Amino acid sequence: MESSSLSFFSTLKRPLSTGSNISNFKPKGALVEVSACSYQKFLHFALDETKRRTHLLPSPLQENFNSMMAMDGKAKLQMVSFQAPKIRLLRNLSIEASEGMQILDFAVFPEQEFDLPIFCANFFTTPTTNIIVLDLNPLHDVINRRDYKEKYYKSLMPLGLKYAELLPWGGKLTSESLRFFSPIVIWTKFTSSQYKHGVLYSAFMDYYKAWLELMEQAAEERETTQIICNREAQHRYLTWRAEKDPGHRILKKLIGESLSKDLVRSFLFNGVDELGTKTFLDYFPEYCCENGTINDKRSIIGKSFESRPWDTSGEFIGSLPSLNEGRGLS
Repeated sequence: MESSSLSFFSTLKRPLSTGSNISNFKPKGALVEVSACSYQKFLHFALDETKRRTHLLPSPLQENFNSMMAMDGKAKLQMVSFQAPKIRLLRNLSIEASEGMQILDFAVFPEQEFDLPIFCANFFTTPTTNIIVLDLNPLHDVINRRDYKEKYYKSLMPLGLKYAELLPWGGKLTSESLRFFSPIVIWTKFTSSQYKHGVLYSAFMDYYKAWLELMEQAAEERETTQIICNREAQHRYLTWRAEKDPGHRILKKLIGESLSKDLVRSFLFNGVDELGTKTFLDYFPEYCCENGTINDKRSIIGKSFESRPWDTSGEFIGSLPSLNEGRGLS
């Protein structure tokens, strides 16, 4: 999101082709055999499936964000980014480390003329543990806006219920984070096994095909007021993720604070500095400390959900306290 120069990246990168023909593009293979599953096949599937549905072109971001090594030389970061009609940005960050850590951070952001959900896949894996979030993140509020929930999620509830049983709820999820998830979110933790990774791959394919079908059906918004609403909703989402995403501390450890900030704001959540001018505290004033700085806690309210807070029809059955209850905490 930040448009500042990343001159240091130019000394580290090994550019991927940015030609308009990407039919033969495949991300590079795994650095090592890190687990029962390589996330490279997830990315291969997503790119191949997207190319079947739309005209996918490399993003200008690809020039500065493609690959680099961690400071200790033990982990490799690989980045790819594309754009297409209806898709403002399709991007992926893959991290593979010699000690067996593997990360997939894949997202697709729609153009502002469409109120499509944001496709989100955040997978963190070690040889023994997996922490997974897979969702079609709602652009607009699905807890209070029934019209938006029914437009995009009513038909997907059977799919969500199928995988909610196979990949059970992963434990406490904060009230603040929950506002950015849909009734079909997969939030789970499991011990590494070929079976579980097979289920996850199946879920990823099904969820991504569902998102692509929504994209194909989406009609371009013509009303200026709605386009502005879509843009602000996406900017709010990006602002939250750029500030509070839990993966930041891993990136800081791997590549340092300065480069990790550039990667987060200019690549992972690109648009936070372009789609709007509101700050994090404009959107989330409850995080303002008495001295005017941002509270570094992930949760101000302190309420979390230990089980899935939606019923089988997608109705929200939890309760969300007012976010202003925690304002001013430090």
